Amino acid sequence: MSARPKLPFTIYLLGATIFSLVTAEFMVAGMMPALAEAFSVSLGEVGNLIAFYALGMALGGPPVTMLLLSRGIGSKQALVGLLAVYVLAGALAAAATSYPVLAVARIIMGVSSAACIGLCMTLCAAMVSNQERGRAVSVVLAGLMLSPVAGVPLTAWIEQHHGWRASSWAVVGLALVCTLLAAMRLPKGEAGGEARLGEQIRTLRTRRLWGAYLTSGLIIGATFAAFSYCTPILIQEVGLAPGQVAPMLALYGVANLIGNMVVGRFADSHTFTALGLGLVVLVLAMSGFAVAGDNLWLNLTCFIAIGLTGVALNPAMVARVMKAAEPGALVNTLHTSVITAGLAFGSWAGGAAIEAGYGLRAPLWVGAGIALLGLLSVIRPLASRRVAASPCA
Repeated sequence: MSARPKLPFTIYLLGATIFSLVTAEFMVAGMMPALAEAFSVSLGEVGNLIAFYALGMALGGPPVTMLLLSRGIGSKQALVGLLAVYVLAGALAAAATSYPVLAVARIIMGVSSAACIGLCMTLCAAMVSNQERGRAVSVVLAGLMLSPVAGVPLTAWIEQHHGWRASSWAVVGLALVCTLLAAMRLPKGEAGGEARLGEQIRTLRTRRLWGAYLTSGLIIGATFAAFSYCTPILIQEVGLAPGQVAPMLALYGVANLIGNMVVGRFADSHTFTALGLGLVVLVLAMSGFAVAGDNLWLNLTCFIAIGLTGVALNPAMVARVMKAAEPGALVNTLHTSVITAGLAFGSWAGGAAIEAGYGLRAPLWVGAGIALLGLLSVIRPLASRRVAASPCA
């Protein structure tokens, strides 16, 4: 059996780029008290900075991508230009002296981030063979998985020792390095022009593509319905001490990373099987976590199992989208927006269940229900593919 070809350096560069983008999105969570004090606002208003970023991603990414395509700008040129905008917005955020300026900067960062992630996926697909796309995507998305494990804790540590501005400038510096390397090392892509924009808009009418989008949104929605409230669940329901939560979240992040790499190995050849099995595990893990009571090991096993699936199914989600349609920038950016919308919906639904008085473990049942819907969205196309693949009588 011949060894699999090595992936080019630029694939890892795209992963580092996404790492910087996602770290900037969530780093606010690790320095909320410092930001609240610096701008004399409530913790809720600081939390809105994450929402502003997500809003920019969900609503701004696709229009910006359509504008770039209509201008005939190639993927590399578009990515470098948007990263430059991102760096400038990040610098504005790091130097902000008022909350409104910081909020506007975060929105601009979110808009450019969504388009950048879509372009990273497009360039990734163009730089490897069809057979290697899943593996390459898993490497690029490892940047996303590493962010909660390494990026957010590191920015929190920098904030604690050197202040929130130093932490923000560190992320801006990483994004700047990625921008310069992208300009020097990424291969030139062909400009899309008006025709390409028209082709991608026509692609959006594909039923299979929206089926893939639906599954992705449900998977991420299910995951964040539960994960958004994992800290109070672990402390108040499982019985962990507050100081034990950080190591558990780190283990969860490692599980994300391992699951991402494993799924990436099978994402191309067994896309629907990977999604189906992953969703079965996700439903069982969330349901088990919801009924685990005071059984410490069952609680923790189910929590880690959610980490091994959930977000870690990203390579298979992306592979399905790439099989449903040509992996152009608009298709990939819209996928990012759908995932962001799923994240927001899941977090809201989990919180609504708690507010309705169903208890702290209610988000786990909400997540299990959404994951079950995701499984149903996969079963039919999986069955159809198996029928098509079976020999005729």
